[in-house]
Amino acid sequence: MQMRASKACFGGVVFYCLSVATVAAEPAFIAGTTPWKRPDAPVVTEVVKPEGWYLRALTGIAAPFPASLRFLEDQGNWFTPFIHPGMHAPYDIRNWHQGE
Repeated sequence: MQMRASKACFGGVVFYCLSVATVAAEPAFIAGTTPWKRPDAPVVTEVVKPEGWYLRALTGIAAPFPASLRFLEDQGNWFTPFIHPGMHAPYDIRNWHQGE
């Protein structure tokens, strides 16, 4: 009985080694001509804030504006929840939804 188990185990090892050798012999597909180099990231060259952007961003905030809002000058083209209406009353402290 033990002889049969060792032959089966040996046969399995031989089959495994042959299958690994077959897979290793095939060349691997590599996309692109320089797969080790990532493409250059896009560069933002211009930020356009449409007319009324600052007025909308400062909705519900009374002048003089606090210095903490100077981040709006550097606000790029990415999304910021600060310039969009949020929840309705009683959480609407900037009165975005007052006219609704």
